[in-house]
Amino acid sequence: MHIVLVEPEIPGNTGNIARLCAATGCELHLVKPLGFSIEDRYLKRAGLDYWHLVKVHVHENFAEVVKLYQGHNFYFNTTKASKRHSDIAYQRDDLLVFGKETAGLPQELLSDNPDNCIRIPMIEDARSLNLSNAVAIAVYEAFRQQEFPGLK
Repeated sequence: MHIVLVEPEIPGNTGNIARLCAATGCELHLVKPLGFSIEDRYLKRAGLDYWHLVKVHVHENFAEVVKLYQGHNFYFNTTKASKRHSDIAYQRDDLLVFGKETAGLPQELLSDNPDNCIRIPMIEDARSLNLSNAVAIAVYEAFRQQEFPGLK
């Protein structure tokens, strides 16, 4: 699986997601602009000694990701979707796409991909989940459906 973070802003969240990638074998894609340096001490601290286990790709823009992964399934995580994250039948090389902490994914991406927009259920008055929590929920649902490939 691939985790794509579009313009992430908080190094601690990205560090936690990197640690999740290390534990699951997911590849991490960071789409610029980033709200921090990938050398940031908070980013490294959150990932601790796991960074050597993470395959990290840094992309200039989202179009670069789409070009590199043509033919793959992209799922856009947003609170605005009607389809639940658990309604998808995930495949091993799918890309789970998440937006920045303060604004989510750009409206253009959501409008261009309405059939692939998904949400994690929560109460109506809740604005959103923490980014690293949302990524963990989505990743483990995808892995659960596939009977946790490569995980013990």
